Amino acid sequence: MKKGFIKRLIANQYTLIDLETKEEVIAFARGKLRYMKLNEANSFNRQLTKRTKLDPKIMKVSPKVGDYVIYDDSEDQVLITEILPRKNDLVRPDVCNIDQVLLVFSAVNPDFSFHLLDKFLIILNQENLVPVIVISKIDLIEIQSLEALKRDMFYYEKIGYKIYYVNSKQQIGIDVLAHIFTDKLTVLAGQTGVGKSTLLNALMPELKLKTQEISKALGRGKHTTRHTELYEYNGGYIVDTPGFSKIEFLIFHADEVKTLYPDFVELSTQCRFKSNCMHLNEPDCAVKKAVENGEILASRYENYVQFCEEVKNQKDKY
Repeated sequence: MKKGFIKRLIANQYTLIDLETKEEVIAFARGKLRYMKLNEANSFNRQLTKRTKLDPKIMKVSPKVGDYVIYDDSEDQVLITEILPRKNDLVRPDVCNIDQVLLVFSAVNPDFSFHLLDKFLIILNQENLVPVIVISKIDLIEIQSLEALKRDMFYYEKIGYKIYYVNSKQQIGIDVLAHIFTDKLTVLAGQTGVGKSTLLNALMPELKLKTQEISKALGRGKHTTRHTELYEYNGGYIVDTPGFSKIEFLIFHADEVKTLYPDFVELSTQCRFKSNCMHLNEPDCAVKKAVENGEILASRYENYVQFCEEVKNQKDKY
């Protein structure tokens, strides 16, 4: 048996990199690998409903890009026989063992969305992933509007997020990104049409990835990425994933939302009810006071309230 790292997935065919020889191997998943008996400590055991994830269960587990696997090449067809434990796992984009996520947003076309940014940050916080925010298409936005966006984004810089502004087509801002990929598996994530493929083309012109302009008739992007693949770049790997316009988080109780806002958590010690404060209707809430004083971005708090309502109103799944 040999160990490999999944670099590419097209349909049900996996491209592995052998960890010893560094050679590429085409493999398929063994049938019985799909269903695994999972105990509470298993890294594949994820909470998908309100039922506790600590329950032992049998789940369908398929290999995905980023997985370390055991494979058997003794027969004509190379088979993946075991998936090794994952350190993290995303559903959309469907990759695992990630070191960082480049959240790509366009300044315009489609317009920048603070609501989508905050939802992404919640999801990545759940997975203990550190995001890097990239804002593309800065050449298409008026200078005054860009400056206003940068003023609001400065709040996210103050609470610890790295932010880069790029014009991929003219290679503006691309050079300062190069160092962040070394020794890391990086995922590019974002809505369809924000320029992920264009950004990859700017970083690695040899890829010549197919890109499409935003459909003016529909006002949204068209899917241009057909599979999930890792690209070697500057001593690391970058994952390009299909664009998507809707993301969902797995949160089952509204009071979980506040724990995924690190800036709110820090301030909660000053609330009258401390960690029990929901930052909604409680008196003497330090978070609400910070919003009123302009110390917390108003849109970030408004999104928080919406997320709490969204979780409260979602239908229970069992």
